[in-house]
Amino acid sequence: MFSRAAWSLVLRNRRHGTRGSHGPGGIARGEGKMPPYTNYYAQRSYPMPDEPFCTELSAEQQALKDKEKGSWTQLSHAEKVALYRLQFHETFAEMNRRSNEWKTVVGCVFFFCGFTALLIWWQHVYVFPEKPITLTDEWKARQLQRILDMKGNPVQGLASCWDYEKKQWKK
Repeated sequence: MFSRAAWSLVLRNRRHGTRGSHGPGGIARGEGKMPPYTNYYAQRSYPMPDEPFCTELSAEQQALKDKEKGSWTQLSHAEKVALYRLQFHETFAEMNRRSNEWKTVVGCVFFFCGFTALLIWWQHVYVFPEKPITLTDEWKARQLQRILDMKGNPVQGLASCWDYEKKQWKK
């Protein structure tokens, strides 16, 4: 309770409090200007975007756009590539280029499989109890012999399959 009162006094002495430097009606005073939102979307299945890749052009790029309006034979190959890059972000060859992301995925899969194996081993050694005595082969053999000696269910059950004279299973 006391800490909450002390904190509110600290906030009152400050100018802005916890909400920051702008309110709902005011403007934010930021250092940088946010880039404009663009609808640029180009993929192999949608090759012609609605907007060009570069919307805000520098003076050099604007001069190149003005030169574009003239004869294209006067443009060099580098200028044509620069004009293409103003309109599109990637070529089809760059879009179709294989990535090495599969190596990361396979590595992560192997890492998690190995981690899971270590976790199972650790649980087997340190967490799980030892097998109960009733699961040993000796116990099962003695239990079977006990059932046969008691002649349990001699009409259709286990005792009906045992030959008591020859001491072996009936064939």
